[in-house]
Amino acid sequence: MFLARSLGKMSGQTASMVRLEQRAAEADQIIEFLKQQVLLLKEKAIVQASVREEKKLMVENARLKKDIEELKNKLLEKEKSRGVREVPIPAGDAIVQCTSKPSAPPQPSPSGVSAASPTSPPPKDNEGKKKKAEKKGGEKQKAGGPLQEEAKVDVSRLDLRVGRIVTAEKHPDADSLYVEQVDVGEAAPRTVVSGLVKHIPIDQMQNRLAVLLCNLKPAKMRGVVSQAMVMCASSPDKVEILDPPAGALPGDRVTFQNFPGDPDKELNPKKKVWEQVQPDLKTDAECVATYRGSPFQVAGKGVCKAQTMSNSGIK
Repeated sequence: MFLARSLGKMSGQTASMVRLEQRAAEADQIIEFLKQQVLLLKEKAIVQASVREEKKLMVENARLKKDIEELKNKLLEKEKSRGVREVPIPAGDAIVQCTSKPSAPPQPSPSGVSAASPTSPPPKDNEGKKKKAEKKGGEKQKAGGPLQEEAKVDVSRLDLRVGRIVTAEKHPDADSLYVEQVDVGEAAPRTVVSGLVKHIPIDQMQNRLAVLLCNLKPAKMRGVVSQAMVMCASSPDKVEILDPPAGALPGDRVTFQNFPGDPDKELNPKKKVWEQVQPDLKTDAECVATYRGSPFQVAGKGVCKAQTMSNSGIK
């Protein structure tokens, strides 16, 4: 009887354990189900957020397109108010709105003959010649001032100054040439080469005033670069250096009352300015140096003269 009761108790315990295991399995299933539901909810939330962001971007894009369209219309209205017309684009081309300024209406020809059609090419030769002439004219204006000044050739183009010959010595490689250092009012003396050995003793070349032509292009004479020219009354048999007036100083300008103007910075040898002016440089009956009757003068100090040579050329 005791054994029967023991077996009954054991059978009851086994049934309880089986029920517990079943409940544990059900609980595990419920937990797994809940996990899946949580994952589904997360994915749904992400999808909803993406949809909201997409809708927001679509609304923003539509607003920007509207703003662009309004700005484009305002721009076209302003262009039209300024006289710019819209050029239509042929179908099939890229959709671009081009604008251009209205062209002036064609002017009728004096003879009443209609103008050439728009498709006719302009005469290239005349246009090319015109452009070359304009370019050449612009270069002349840059290099030497206005064209009117370029055409004028007279003594005002020469930069004539009073200078003091500080030292003079014979050229080392030419018996007929002196090499002088001349103060013409600049920071340093200029080197001048003169063919005066046969006409002026060397002692008369020292520390004396003279008239210098200072804007000739520097030229090399037997290896020495000459930066100016001593102006002299000249004949086939005799040469005299022109004397500035008393009181003149190195650097004083020599001017001409009837020929005002500023000298060239440097005479262009191709223009032959000196060669055209020189024949009209002469001493008069009183030995005064002149250009077409107008004397070489230093303002407020007097005129330039040769010592004894009257009615002689100057060079």
